[in-house]
Amino acid sequence: MTAPARIVIAAGGTAGHVVPALAVADALRADGCEVVFVGGERAERELVPAAGYELRTIAVEGISRTNPLKAARAVGKAVGGAVAARRILKQLKPDAVMGGGGYVAGTVGAAAAALRIPLVLTEADSHLGISNKLLARFARRLCLAFPLDGRDGGKYLVTGRPVPPPASDLAAARERFGIAEGETVVLVFGGSLGARSINTAALEAFATPPAAGARILHAAGKRDYDRLSAPGDHYDLRPYIDRFGEALLVSDLVVARSGGSIFEVAAHGKPAILIPYPHAAADHQTANARWMERHGAAVIVPDGELTAERLGAEVGALLADRDRLATMAAASAALARPDAAEAIAAELLAAAGRAPAPGA
Repeated sequence: MTAPARIVIAAGGTAGHVVPALAVADALRADGCEVVFVGGERAERELVPAAGYELRTIAVEGISRTNPLKAARAVGKAVGGAVAARRILKQLKPDAVMGGGGYVAGTVGAAAAALRIPLVLTEADSHLGISNKLLARFARRLCLAFPLDGRDGGKYLVTGRPVPPPASDLAAARERFGIAEGETVVLVFGGSLGARSINTAALEAFATPPAAGARILHAAGKRDYDRLSAPGDHYDLRPYIDRFGEALLVSDLVVARSGGSIFEVAAHGKPAILIPYPHAAADHQTANARWMERHGAAVIVPDGELTAERLGAEVGALLADRDRLATMAAASAALARPDAAEAIAAELLAAAGRAPAPGA
């Protein structure tokens, strides 16, 4: 009997990297594969074991462009991380390696290339990150969330960004958050760490409900939560929401940054007001937001223009125009790529010599 394929997934840093990688891992596990993660000490330290996967850790961090001492420390860690990554891969002997984002993906991907282990890369943003640019020529396939100019042909495949299966039990989700049938819900979030400008504007904008009977569900992030307080019973303020699909399921409108989470928003068919993080690499959050806006699924408010008054006006206008809200919701749903995790899993199995990729 042939042993199950063993796949190593290198992903870490933020939940935005780890959650999509876990969706691919679940698709691989459903195909009978053994999956081991390699990561660092950030979001993956909690999320990966909680999902039932083994996590091997290495020490890596981003190279600072402004602080020479931090940059030197990062280079030193990178050297040690590369040695550790090679040792782990030699021990595990995987059939293929997936680079799923974060600093660790570049280090482990380079080790896989040096050891001639088949490598599949994923890119969640609307541009190629530095690690993916450097490793692309060694990869069997580079799976893209968005079509990218000049990135087509056999090496590149647009799969969308993998997300967990959308939540579907509306009654259970309403019960979890204490939402009565017919109540309007605005979901506010800014990523696992939160977004200070959104937190500040939302708490002021929605000190009173933005529409009659409206509720606010706000994941403020662990960094700011202890300094914040809910302005009333209509306002459910939390540091973090696990099983996040349930929060999307109960919502009528989303206020958020525009990182990779926009694919989870689309998977649930939700209209959005997007406030791109202005310092994101290559300004990719603005590009992400424009993609949703261009398809009629979102309204963009630049971070520099975000005030409580502007946010309150944008949300109030949309909640008052249910026809427009429904049209945006349909446009959002049309952008969903629910098979992204399965498509990437198929590419990994093909790279491992276990199964043909879609269309092969």
